[in-house]
Amino acid sequence: MVLRLAKFFCLLCLVIGSWLLNLPTTQASSLTGLATLRALARTAVPYSEAMANGKPTLIEFYADWCTTCQSMAPAIQSLEQKYGDRINFVLLNIDQPEWSDQVSTYQVTGIPHLIFLDGAQQLQRQVVGAVPKTILSEMLAQF
Repeated sequence: MVLRLAKFFCLLCLVIGSWLLNLPTTQASSLTGLATLRALARTAVPYSEAMANGKPTLIEFYADWCTTCQSMAPAIQSLEQKYGDRINFVLLNIDQPEWSDQVSTYQVTGIPHLIFLDGAQQLQRQVVGAVPKTILSEMLAQF
């Protein structure tokens, strides 16, 4: 009985310890992702400029509260640094009413929703949800 109780106590300590160790990391990464997402939105190419400059465009429909959008933000930021001279990176917050026409036009039903447009601004591809950086990089390289 004592051995059983000791095993249970050790297991309980491992579970609680693991939870406590992961708590700050998760919270910090979420805050970092939100900060990165907001920084990307501030520095993104304006939608009207992207539609007029003849470069291929990646439009990300997002929301600040979207944890998937937050977790993808560092990858998007890295890809913007790599491809930003050749491809427009546009971020449109679905919570802002000014983008409701675009949300309707591109039939955004979930976020993140990524739209890939060619230089003539014709829809080439769209994906919804979490996409690994390697896949996004391959998609952007095709442009």
